[in-house]
Amino acid sequence: ETQSGEVLDELKGVIADIVWLDEDRYFYGRFYQKEKTPDGVIPPTERIFLRENGKDEMVFGRGIPTSHFITLTGSTQGARALLTVRHGWTKSDVYAGKLEKPREWSFVYGKGDFITWPVDYYRGDYLVASFDQKGMGRILAINDNHEVCGIVEEQAYPLQEAVVAEDRIIANYLVNASSTLKVFSLNTPDIYEIQPRPRGSIDSLDSNGTECVFKYESFFVPYRIYSLKKDQLEILDSTEIKKQLIVKDLWVKSTDSVRVHTFHVGKTNGKSSQVLAWGYGGFGYSITPKFYPHIIPFLEDGGEFIAVNIRGGKEFGEEWHRNGMRDKKQNAFDDFKAVLESFKIQGSKVIAFGISNGGLLVGAVLTQHPELLDGALIGYPVLDMLRFHRLHIGKAWVPEYGDPDNPKDSKFLRSYSPYHNLIKQRYPPIMLYTGLHDDRVHPGHALKFAAKLEDVGASSLLRVESRSGHSGATPNIKIEEYSDVMAFVYKTLKMSAGKTEE
Repeated sequence: ETQSGEVLDELKGVIADIVWLDEDRYFYGRFYQKEKTPDGVIPPTERIFLRENGKDEMVFGRGIPTSHFITLTGSTQGARALLTVRHGWTKSDVYAGKLEKPREWSFVYGKGDFITWPVDYYRGDYLVASFDQKGMGRILAINDNHEVCGIVEEQAYPLQEAVVAEDRIIANYLVNASSTLKVFSLNTPDIYEIQPRPRGSIDSLDSNGTECVFKYESFFVPYRIYSLKKDQLEILDSTEIKKQLIVKDLWVKSTDSVRVHTFHVGKTNGKSSQVLAWGYGGFGYSITPKFYPHIIPFLEDGGEFIAVNIRGGKEFGEEWHRNGMRDKKQNAFDDFKAVLESFKIQGSKVIAFGISNGGLLVGAVLTQHPELLDGALIGYPVLDMLRFHRLHIGKAWVPEYGDPDNPKDSKFLRSYSPYHNLIKQRYPPIMLYTGLHDDRVHPGHALKFAAKLEDVGASSLLRVESRSGHSGATPNIKIEEYSDVMAFVYKTLKMSAGKTEE
């Protein structure tokens, strides 16, 4: 209760996706990480519950298998439940129904080798985003008879999010890894674009049916909150920093001549001599312009930051993602290697930096091409590709990486697994960091890799956070963590910390 502060109800566990049915009843999603679901399915997976008078009833998900995950939202007008059931990062299905009748929620669209997700319920039709053509995404209208009609055709760039406001669809697209909004009329062929400046990232797109709001950030804009109402764009809140930074687009040819896009951020247009290279390359996660506070002093002190859009992400659509997963994972490493090489040729000193799947990326490049690196930063990483599926929720990643228990898959997994490819050779300085309570990527990956680095005579540091989950759990922990990370960067690149502008 907001006035008295009294706690009226409490849910324990990993809870998400609360959708209110009325003042006293609501639906919510529960993630099962260790224990079986009420219907006996082995974790990890999810179920949807109705909460009423302090009691829970499972209303959706019965029989949905291990490593399938459910997302629940409500339609803008609150009348419909909209659900996504996802398996891996390449397949999902849409279910929906009247909010007050969960036993009637049923399949709407999907059942193929593609991603689909609900947009809204509008004038009797379910609006659904589908990536069933070239993997860029289109928007369909589907009625109760499952008749399908195209509303927004597939564009040249990948669709990220979409909402409905009045008689318009506001859709977020990535154009060369930066966000652009396109506004489509549901009544006329009219289309127009909105691209906040400087180029940046838009997310958390939301609508109440008449007004659309979204969050924006860039490399040197921490955040802005925008409102779009009746074609009027307004900044509701923002934080800006006054820094003279330059963002350039670079394109580098990978090993197979595929062009790889990179954001290059610095104070000048001059030659880069001290470079921090950031990458991820997996699970369809796109590297876009974000505000990284720890790199601002680094840039002020003459460093250069590069964010690389390698295959495995979704910066250029679903095909870009699939060409960096499973037996094609090596493409992601080759893309990153090509970009690092382009800076080394210029005489730059380069540190590669990655977290989680990005830690796998840096670990793979470290073992395959140690000569390209002057340092390696590997955070909360996946490094043992033959046992990842046996630790925490690792089995959920099998659709993305492959199955180590399958002889065909284990062959390509072993070929690049950083832990299995460490040998006695010269390595650059390495910093590993992890958290003892990381319940996503088991800290054992980092710990055993650190032990093997010692065995092969590599110069390495291991930082273990005793209070953290998957990355820093609180702002204070993150500050401490990134202070140590950037201290490693400065020492390795022989940089001096100067006074930054207020």
